[in-house]
Amino acid sequence: MCISHEGFYKTQAISCTQCFHANGEEYLGKRLIPNRTGSTIKTSGRLTMSNPESNPWENVLTQLHLAAEAIKLDENILKILEKPDKILITYFPVIMDDGHLEMFEGYRVQHSHHRGPCKGGIRYSPDLSLDEVKALAALMTWKTAVVNIPFGGAKGGVVCDPWKLSSGELKKLTRRFTYSLINMIGPESDIPAPDVNTNPEVMSWMLDTYSMLTGHTELSVVTGKPVEIGGSVGRTEATGRGLFYVMEEALRQKGRSTRGLQLAVQGFGNVGSYFCRFAHQGGFKVVAVADAFGGAYDPHGLDIPKLADYAAKHPKRSVEGFPGADSITNKELFGLDVPIIAPCAMGDAITEDNADSIQASLIVEGANGPTTPEADAILAEKGTTVVPDVLANAGGVTVSYFEWVQGLQHFFWSEQQVSQALRDILVKSFDEVNKTAMEFNIKTLRTAALALAVKRVARAIELRGIFP
Repeated sequence: MCISHEGFYKTQAISCTQCFHANGEEYLGKRLIPNRTGSTIKTSGRLTMSNPESNPWENVLTQLHLAAEAIKLDENILKILEKPDKILITYFPVIMDDGHLEMFEGYRVQHSHHRGPCKGGIRYSPDLSLDEVKALAALMTWKTAVVNIPFGGAKGGVVCDPWKLSSGELKKLTRRFTYSLINMIGPESDIPAPDVNTNPEVMSWMLDTYSMLTGHTELSVVTGKPVEIGGSVGRTEATGRGLFYVMEEALRQKGRSTRGLQLAVQGFGNVGSYFCRFAHQGGFKVVAVADAFGGAYDPHGLDIPKLADYAAKHPKRSVEGFPGADSITNKELFGLDVPIIAPCAMGDAITEDNADSIQASLIVEGANGPTTPEADAILAEKGTTVVPDVLANAGGVTVSYFEWVQGLQHFFWSEQQVSQALRDILVKSFDEVNKTAMEFNIKTLRTAALALAVKRVARAIELRGIFP
């Protein structure tokens, strides 16, 4: 049971992977949580999010230039899109539980405001870098433009090891970081959300801090909040649900039957677990799931409800050692002879080192940046269809948009309304990406999706003009 679902001081509280989510990103790590006596319950383990040899900002610029070339983008517009609009680097103090002071470094990057308020998650990680935040902010610009919701892209975070922080320390860090962002964030300017190592509880602290400083409760300053304080039903499972809708549409357009189709999934946190649930319910056979600690493989299909129950009780929240299944590594998973693979865990999971061994004809990206540009080229040469992250995992930010709208109106939707609206947007967006590919004779869905996004952002820049 997680702190967000059952309150802060529960004797058996542990981190819930369902809460460490947002916009297609997920984290399988744990942190320290106080129990009733004030001591801590220690959990451990984390998943490396990126390849240290790969620069995420350079990867994003490479993808941008491919899209710009495909649509013959005006060079002056390209100059604007190559640079973030604003970058905040903040250093702030926190008094720790034992009384000593620690200084923390935080970032907020706003890449584009041209289509509306900036939107993007807050992540806590000891490995966080400014280039990573810049890259993720740009990806949010493309993602919101692909699904045509009125946002620009942003991202932020704090360089910290959250697994070594008590809940009280984490709360103080969040509140002080929010104070540092007070002149950047707001319901009409920049709306944060959960991301790696943050959750609805963290969003509650951000909401409260902002509201205390402005003198009124502002429900739409963050998304990914608990439903009890203005969150949207369906937000927790939105990225996994959206990924399933996109996979279905990709198969439908290929004329493939989905009944009994095999697939393998890397990652079983928020995105991967919900994606597996929807795929299982939809008649697919999830034959393999792997996470940071191990994997489970059954060629006849894994029992996903039982696997989810097992992972929830596992000390590491892992599928490692699932009874009745063979073990499998991440490396072995990507080499399986299955028609579909869904990387739903970490960035740079598919590289030039393993792309050639992939036998799947369809890859749907649940994680952000799971495929490097070098791997993309290899997969394109092989004829593998890759549904890119900016489309495939856009369910999270789309339902965040719904939450933002509901908060502004103080009028809340049913889960059926949320799910139907999400499906309609993603199916339409998939069709628009395909049309863009045909219009500009683009060979890959990634470049087509980015071309569509860049075209929409460029048009907004042209219509608004340059100030002054």
